[in-house]
Amino acid sequence: MPAILNGSMAHATPVSISASTKEPLCQIITPVGMLGYGFVDAHVEAGLELLSTLSTPTALVLDSGSTDSGPSKLALGTMSCPRSSYERDMHKLIKLNRKFKVPILIGSAGGDGADEHVDTILDIIKELSKDPANSHWNLKVLAIYAGIPHSLVAERLKAGKVEGCGKFVPQLTQENIDQTVRIVAQMGPEPYLDAILANQDFDIIVGGRAYDPAPYVAFAAYHARLDKTCKSGIEVMQSLSKAAVGAFTHMGKIMECGGACAAPKSNAAAALIYQDATFDILPLDPASRCMPRTVAAHALYENGRPDVLYGPGGSLDLTNTAYEQLNDGKTVRVRGAVFKTSESFGQSYSVKLEGARIVGFRTIFVGSYRDPILISQLNALFAKIKAYVRQQHKHVTETFEVDFHVYGLNPDGLTTNSVNGVFVVGEALAESQNVANSVASTARIACIHGSYEGQKANAGNLGFGHGGKFDFEASECTEFSVYHLMALDKGEQGAKYATSHGEGMVQWSAGQALFHWTVSMIGENKDDQHLVNDNETHVNGFTNGSRASPATETIQTLAFLQQPGLPDNIHHLRDIANIIRSKNAGPYEITVDILFDSQAIYELVKSSNLLTMESIAKLYKISQQQIVWCGFFDCALAFKVTFPRMRKGKSVATGGFMENDVHGSQMHVELLDLELSEDLVSKIERLMQDA
Repeated sequence: MPAILNGSMAHATPVSISASTKEPLCQIITPVGMLGYGFVDAHVEAGLELLSTLSTPTALVLDSGSTDSGPSKLALGTMSCPRSSYERDMHKLIKLNRKFKVPILIGSAGGDGADEHVDTILDIIKELSKDPANSHWNLKVLAIYAGIPHSLVAERLKAGKVEGCGKFVPQLTQENIDQTVRIVAQMGPEPYLDAILANQDFDIIVGGRAYDPAPYVAFAAYHARLDKTCKSGIEVMQSLSKAAVGAFTHMGKIMECGGACAAPKSNAAAALIYQDATFDILPLDPASRCMPRTVAAHALYENGRPDVLYGPGGSLDLTNTAYEQLNDGKTVRVRGAVFKTSESFGQSYSVKLEGARIVGFRTIFVGSYRDPILISQLNALFAKIKAYVRQQHKHVTETFEVDFHVYGLNPDGLTTNSVNGVFVVGEALAESQNVANSVASTARIACIHGSYEGQKANAGNLGFGHGGKFDFEASECTEFSVYHLMALDKGEQGAKYATSHGEGMVQWSAGQALFHWTVSMIGENKDDQHLVNDNETHVNGFTNGSRASPATETIQTLAFLQQPGLPDNIHHLRDIANIIRSKNAGPYEITVDILFDSQAIYELVKSSNLLTMESIAKLYKISQQQIVWCGFFDCALAFKVTFPRMRKGKSVATGGFMENDVHGSQMHVELLDLELSEDLVSKIERLMQDA
């Protein structure tokens, strides 16, 4: 997700559009990588002002969903952000929609794309329209729903048409389906296209769970269709070349995170898409700029591998992509991606199903240990505490667990700071909140008063203090129960019109469109015209045109030893790599990216044995067979490795009981101090001297 910046425009170069001789198709602005996170109005408005000088159509497109933050949204019905945050962002977006006459397309409403969250965003738009200041609104809003009946998943499971999304995802069972609160299917661009084709004068689309690039692909594909008689989204997608779909999908993968592909990371970005399956990316923050390596590196982010990215209906192949720096120094032109359909491999169109269940109730307590005698035998003390908790709850018939997170210990079990000691979080899980509270309280008391070998301080072990409240109810504990691919029958990847969401769910049957949309007219002003009409004669969000002003393009060459400020004494990977980061790649996998600023240093590392499958397996204490993907990615000067999320030696999904790192963003630490060989250090030092 993008960094949240203050939007300062001081000492920055204003954003401008690099002229091109290419025939344009359309433009897209993404104000921020996640609806509800907030965005800088001035940057987006300046971008729209620039694009309004073009005769080709422009849209505001935003993603709103992710499984990054764990399973709770799907299981509990919560949203990624408070309702007030969505109210703020939607109000600003609709003001821009009215001022610049550009459509708004949203994916995965509320964070999980659940049906009720699509309705929540609709309700927010309706409430905003009732403000007297918005009396001029007359909005045509389409809602696309992605909720899937449990019965359908069960039927496809029995037919052998459901498989895990990744080799570490456990096999789906009927019990999993029954325990899952809600199931959503990650739609592709086809449902958006179906809704657009039937409602070309729409103002806003609020989409349910969608593949992140889906609304981006849909907007570009609508304008790229050569056959204007296409009646469905499926026909539109089938009419396009694999290069066109590849370009639109690649553009969407980059743009869905806003200005995260720029340096420094920022909120808003713009994409200019051309008829020849190329596109330009530029940040709208004047203090940021896109470079070939920063844009190429975005293929690494949160993905299990950088060269082939899987989505609904096929895969995006990036093996032949190229990235050019345009001569404004801020814009990067991208070409070469292709989309390979599942059908071309003899496979069915598949969608990813997501769902979660409630597995119990949690209570936690926190404190610290500073006594070095206790810390040296912490694991033994915890074992005694767990036994004591079990003994005190022999009368309890329901199942429960208790365990401990410890922060501040080295792998050898010694504290990193003998003055501050270690921080402890006790976590209890039970079938009811009452038992979870009792287990946590008992464990906390044992943490305070338990005895240990060589004890000197017998007045109490645990340092704590938080306003008199000792234990904290963490409510329901959830975990992913569905993260699987479901094969569709022909035609099911599309969407159909329904007069209401309820009607859309009731009417569904096998072989029909899996998704459905509804239409809402929101606002009082009946004279206010919508953005598009069927004959596409108006200059607005859906009008094709052309623009001139040719300019010379330049290909960026990466400077020799470009990275500034290498330390005088080079010993570890952190001394030579610009970025060392980790992130979840779906709920079951962790991916680690190492990026270099210098082409020369990158080549030295690549030719060494520093980063290999063997060295990574040893460092993370896993087998080489467990590694999902491992290799170098030249266009981003990067190394990448992906492996399963592990807990106590077992592959697990993010979230759930005893989760330490939902985002997986701290799994890079093992690599920071990876020691460089003397030979590699010597070569880098000679490189620096020569430079």
